[in-house]
Amino acid sequence: MKKQSGFTLIELVVVIVILGILAVTAAPRFLNLQSDARVSALQGMKGAMAGAGSIVYGKAAINGVETNPLSGISNGTTTITTAFGYPTADEEGIVLAVQGLEDKDEWKYASAVSGGLAVTFVDRTITDGTECSVIYENAENASSTPQITVVETGC
Repeated sequence: MKKQSGFTLIELVVVIVILGILAVTAAPRFLNLQSDARVSALQGMKGAMAGAGSIVYGKAAINGVETNPLSGISNGTTTITTAFGYPTADEEGIVLAVQGLEDKDEWKYASAVSGGLAVTFVDRTITDGTECSVIYENAENASSTPQITVVETGC
């Protein structure tokens, strides 16, 4: 009689159970990638808003309007409205100042519940700044800066 070699049914079941345990422990880490990517994109938008605000403030300081409660900075073709030297929280302010924010295929914006402008992804249904968004609020006075907040819940 010939001796057959191979795996027994018990050995195969044990290997499948071990692979199942590994999959259950590793799966949550990989399933959260979309949420992490959205939060990273919002953090990038926050940085873009802060950078654009600083550039506009520098131009406002050069023009001597950095202490005005409401003014405008022109680059020849476009005028960005400012509040105390920083872009205002609307389409004529921060939306014009941040390159790419006017792209309606990627971002959408609306008034935030807390005031200011809420920016979120185009596929989101909630645009009031309560979920997965960046909120840009105007500078309150000449010695303050705009408040930029990332809301990570709901991403």
